[in-house]
Amino acid sequence: MNASQRRWLGALGISLLAWCMPIQAETFRWAAQNDILTLDPHSQNHATTNNIMSHAYETLVRYDKNYKPEPALATSWNQVNPSTVRFNLRKNVKFQDGSPFTADDVIFSFERSRVPPSTTGIYVAGVKEIRKIDDHTIDVISDGANPVLLNSFTYFFIMNKAWAVKNKSEKVQDYKAKEETYASRNANGTGPYIIKEWVPDQRVVLTVNKNWWGKLEGNVTDVIYTPIKSDPTRVAALIAGDVDAVTDLPTQDVPRLRNTSNLAVLDGPEVRTIFIVLDQGDELKYGPKGPNPFKDLRVRQALNMSIDRVGIQRTIMRGLSIPAALMVAPGVNGYLESADKPVAVNIEGAKKLLADAGFPNGFEFTLDCPNNRYVNDEEVCQAVVNMWARIGVKAKLNAMPFATFATKFQAFDSSAYLLGWGVATYDAQYTLQSIIRTRTTGADGNFNFGRISHAPLDALVDRIKSEANPQARDKLLREALDMTRDQVLALPLHHQMRPWAMKKNITMVHNSNDAPKMMYVTIKK
Repeated sequence: MNASQRRWLGALGISLLAWCMPIQAETFRWAAQNDILTLDPHSQNHATTNNIMSHAYETLVRYDKNYKPEPALATSWNQVNPSTVRFNLRKNVKFQDGSPFTADDVIFSFERSRVPPSTTGIYVAGVKEIRKIDDHTIDVISDGANPVLLNSFTYFFIMNKAWAVKNKSEKVQDYKAKEETYASRNANGTGPYIIKEWVPDQRVVLTVNKNWWGKLEGNVTDVIYTPIKSDPTRVAALIAGDVDAVTDLPTQDVPRLRNTSNLAVLDGPEVRTIFIVLDQGDELKYGPKGPNPFKDLRVRQALNMSIDRVGIQRTIMRGLSIPAALMVAPGVNGYLESADKPVAVNIEGAKKLLADAGFPNGFEFTLDCPNNRYVNDEEVCQAVVNMWARIGVKAKLNAMPFATFATKFQAFDSSAYLLGWGVATYDAQYTLQSIIRTRTTGADGNFNFGRISHAPLDALVDRIKSEANPQARDKLLREALDMTRDQVLALPLHHQMRPWAMKKNITMVHNSNDAPKMMYVTIKK
């Protein structure tokens, strides 16, 4: 065993003796490139965190395998009036510490998640009040019609009020302030798995919740999730059999893995768009002094038209991306293929726009970028920096691990940053309301850390939120997406494709929100 292998075993947190022992078929070893950020279910709206948390914390409604809402902690619901939905809660459900699940826990979780520093308020957006009828019946009262309520509730995690109070975790962890709470390091949900251990940057260990009200469709009773930042190390671990599956494959290795005899590759799209946010406040913190150039549409247009998205697709993403003009991907309600056509690359046109805006020699600023979150994220950022240099814009790349990156941009400490956004609700309102709409004290703009603000767009989003007619609402969604594109309120780069690779004796259900569910995984003997 060489030094590299010893380091790898150490990263897994497993002793050499334990590694040599046979592993039961029900233990599933899964690797991807980035870690979770917290165990607080309402702190961070981050896809990997949400997915791991969804194994321990449950929601009133969950998606079935076809992305349709189905009962979870609520057994049924009915529309009482246009603004009120009555939910009947599941009885005889226990949290993992033995506490009973009741309506009080739902109301507590609603109040906890809806206000900053929570970044998960988008999942209860539009809800004015949750009213208790009895211990197992609630009325969810919205400001008006709420056409995406059920979809949004698929990520509204329910936390035990008594446990949170007992452990002084009534308030959401302030992640950007690097706060630690009991809830940020411990979990107590009602879900199919219990989070036994989280060692940041090393592993998350889950074990089956034997008292879960539901039934596993697979046979996995224990899970070891390992974040492995290095692409070569992650792939080597899979080929060597040290892990059973990898769900974010380096694009350059996909052909080789397809031809590896003991592995299978499961293909599928992802409803995630990768884009660049430009700070549109009055002055850039990491850029030229004086008026912010990003507030000028001509500057944003110049940066946009100098990006060769097809080149990125071909050379960096190895074909596993769709060049994007819209802020949502295929599969999201509101998406229209004919509208998703990126502007043609035009270097001379971009230079003229910069000159017309008063920057004939370009300008300098810093682009912040994660280096362990999205497919080839740092490489994509470097390519964009090189493309901007062709028009005289000197962007300094500042790449860092996602945990550090998240605290930085959420503190408004970035002049430009790359982000990926998966659409948990499969509806474009989720992106428009979270990322593009002007930030307020509520759910509007709750992930808008670029100070984007465009009044006509805000008006459209506000109409979308309460439009009950599906046809009229779809028209508004398309209008808002087109406006976001034409005003270059953000710079979409591409929509990700997401193949997974696993041992051939593993059966998994691919999903387009890139959230593997352990309850569906089967390991064949």
